[in-house]
Amino acid sequence: MKSRIIILLAVFCLLPLHAGAETLDEYLARFDLQERKEMKITSKELVELLKKGEVQLIDIRFPEEFQAWRMGAAINIPLNELPGRLQELDKNKLIVTACPHNDRANLARIYLTTKGYKAKYLTDGLLGLADALRGDAARDLIKATAR
Repeated sequence: MKSRIIILLAVFCLLPLHAGAETLDEYLARFDLQERKEMKITSKELVELLKKGEVQLIDIRFPEEFQAWRMGAAINIPLNELPGRLQELDKNKLIVTACPHNDRANLARIYLTTKGYKAKYLTDGLLGLADALRGDAARDLIKATAR
């Protein structure tokens, strides 16, 4: 696992491939308190954006994890497949990356940000989202996204 993370970090330093993209060095140089605030999203905020159709939720867990349990609103793009599957992302929407907690999701968010995507990571993770989508909240989300 450590070698994969090292490889991903090395990839971040490559030249940008898309307009609006930046290198990891450039991203870090502009990182400030506002960016620290804007890189995060809570489950409550995410659910409201899902209802409006303004966000794409990307579950970056491995396929085995996704098969064991999943969120209906999420697209599974494992972290190690993300570079080869960027065409599946909607550049016109906010991309929210998620995993059970938030470690891998934040790696994915950094990668997407350096590629020119507007991206945030789910601070309370998929476990927090599952907790937020109990009972009426789940029903309300399904009704809103079925329109």
